[in-house]
Order: sequence, then structure tokens, then C-alpha cells
Amino acid sequence: MAQLIFMAVLIVGGWMLYKRFIKDAERLTARRKQQEKERQTGAVGTLEKDPVTGEYRVKKEEE
Repeated sequence: MAQLIFMAVLIVGGWMLYKRFIKDAERLTARRKQQEKERQTGAVGTLEKDPVTGEYRVKKEEE
């Protein structure tokens, strides 16, 4: 019975690590695509609109 519980915990832990890896990989891929797009257009950064003031500002890195 202990072996079964150990295997279940191991499988669930592996699944969680796999999902986290995929999420991080997708986030990095999206960031690289955005950087490549900025490089091709010669842009310094991406602008985003502040919903409160309505002003546009350079988007900050999310880390």
C-alpha cells in the first residue's frame, strides 16, 4: 500500500512539474516572438494603455 501511495505522489509531482515546464516554455516563446517583432520593426518597446489615466506607457517586463 505504501508503494502505491508513493507512486501516486511521484506521478502527481511529475505531472505538476511537466505542466509548469510547459507554461514557462510558452511564456518564453511568446516573449521571444514579441522581441523579434520589435527588432524587425525597430521599436524600442511595446506600448500599453493605462486604464485609469488613459495614457500610453512602455510595457514593463513581467518577472
